[in-house]
Amino acid sequence: MSSQLTILGIETSCDETAAAVVTRAADGHGEILGEVVLSQLEEHSAYGGVVPEIAARAHVEALDSLISEALLRSGRTLADVDAIAATSGPGLIGGLIVGLMTGKAIARATGKPLYAVNHLEGHALTARLTDGIAFPYLMLLVSGGHTQLVLVRDVDDYERWGTTIDDALGEAFDKTAKLLGLPYPGGPAVERMAKRGNAERFTFPRPLVGEARLDFSFSGLKTAVRQAAQSIEPVTEQDIADICASFQRAVSRTLKDRIGRGLERFRALYPDVATPALVVAGGVAANAELRATLQALCDKNRFRFIAPPLALCTDNAAMIAWAGLERMAVGLSADDLSVAPRSRWPLDKAAATLLGSGKRGAKA
Repeated sequence: MSSQLTILGIETSCDETAAAVVTRAADGHGEILGEVVLSQLEEHSAYGGVVPEIAARAHVEALDSLISEALLRSGRTLADVDAIAATSGPGLIGGLIVGLMTGKAIARATGKPLYAVNHLEGHALTARLTDGIAFPYLMLLVSGGHTQLVLVRDVDDYERWGTTIDDALGEAFDKTAKLLGLPYPGGPAVERMAKRGNAERFTFPRPLVGEARLDFSFSGLKTAVRQAAQSIEPVTEQDIADICASFQRAVSRTLKDRIGRGLERFRALYPDVATPALVVAGGVAANAELRATLQALCDKNRFRFIAPPLALCTDNAAMIAWAGLERMAVGLSADDLSVAPRSRWPLDKAAATLLGSGKRGAKA
């Protein structure tokens, strides 16, 4: 096997179409040679959320040209890459089919091996690309579809310590924004309004705070927001700002409790790890108040806080290519071209599915 490996990565699991060319040296150092991400935000904003059929069609229209552009930016050709990595799940099945079938076609045409990558593993391993951290470490994944606290032991070796039992955190932000008449995507809109609001005006619930289990719950918080808005109708712009600030504060305090318990558990399990790390990934990781809360929590517990650049926290193909490289480097087998996409694909193979009142808690 070559001392340096190069992979073309493809990501189409939701509403970003992305391609990237990434290398990994024998010492584990990685470099993004070229990447392209096409957002579909405008196509979905009018609907207040992602429309699967529109997303899949947009992937079909854009993916080939994005792959060509990523290769051009990298200064490489398909002949120069050692393998193809494509997201195979979890996600919207239509988009997954587009990306995985494209990856299969390129693999078949070039004779290169194909790695069907778990999107969540891409998030889990990104900090090794950006910060070169060693195993084991903790990852908090907070996005529109996932809220999980995961122990990352090694490549292909994960233990889920906590997950949402109803809504994912990003979904809670989006639904709160929609309730208040704010634009999509909801996370940035709520954060903007919260900066102008009084976080002490409303006392919202902090679900599961104080419980030993490390799971999350956000549906009750979302309900409390709706009830607060209805109780003071008609709401003014300042009312909305105060609700957003109070909502964000409740989320921040909830994460502080949940993750704080996770850090204590990691310390007890790995007392010999000199500088343990908490990695945060997913679009919600961009929220300044939540980042500040987690940074302070890590400082207090003597953990290293790692939040990769925002472009690598949200959906991207560089993390998919890197996950393929990591799997290739440790000798994991490539996938057969008969591999099928999976809308649900738990990162922790042994974790039980948790069903709550929401629809997304069981995704992974």
